[in-house]
Amino acid sequence: MRLSGRAFVVLIALAGLAIVASTDQIIPATTQYGAQMRLWLAARATGITTYLLLTALVTLGLVLSHPVNQSTWKLSKRLFPWHENLFLFTIAFLVVHVISLVLDPYAGVGIGGALIPGLSEYRSVPVAIGVLALYALLLTGLTARYTRLIPKAGWLKIHRVSLVTFVLAWVHGITTGTDYDLLRPLYVLTGLAVIAAAAYRYWVGRQRRPSFSARQGPGDGTPSPRPAPLASHRGNQEEAPS
Repeated sequence: MRLSGRAFVVLIALAGLAIVASTDQIIPATTQYGAQMRLWLAARATGITTYLLLTALVTLGLVLSHPVNQSTWKLSKRLFPWHENLFLFTIAFLVVHVISLVLDPYAGVGIGGALIPGLSEYRSVPVAIGVLALYALLLTGLTARYTRLIPKAGWLKIHRVSLVTFVLAWVHGITTGTDYDLLRPLYVLTGLAVIAAAAYRYWVGRQRRPSFSARQGPGDGTPSPRPAPLASHRGNQEEAPS
């Protein structure tokens, strides 16, 4: 079931409550170090959650666009609502992730670093990659959700940037945090899973494309003649010259 606008507002409100809870306004930290680390831990936790949601989002997209899905699997009706809702949840956790970094005075990211690539004081290049992943996610998600605002079928070409979004998020995750050694199995397994799904999807699509030999004529090696275009309605009404 697709989330309505009201449900999305409620989701954002719950994310806002999570931000409030992580700023010592509900449950105070027991130590000064704990108070300093709370926002950073909230940003790291929501960042990892966003990455996992993005992994599921991209994987479902590959399944939905798979050539076999149209003919054999026929899972679109079941999976498409999950695909749409996963985008909303990914955006919600991403918002919490960014706000947590902006509010954390010790993170060295700030509003500029969170919105403009290269302005972060903390690991500017990895954070810049994350900012690019943010904009790529918004581009692919919003153009797919509001297809009427762009030329017909244009959103599908833009939507292929989703794989680039995943790659950017993957690089951002392994280069930004200081706990990569602990999370290495997570990034390796998810990266291999998405790569395998993408390779299988495009390999099957390539196999189903007509080859050059199939377009040639039978036996003579010459291309098959294309059918003549249909005459226009106006042309059918004109009389042949005498």
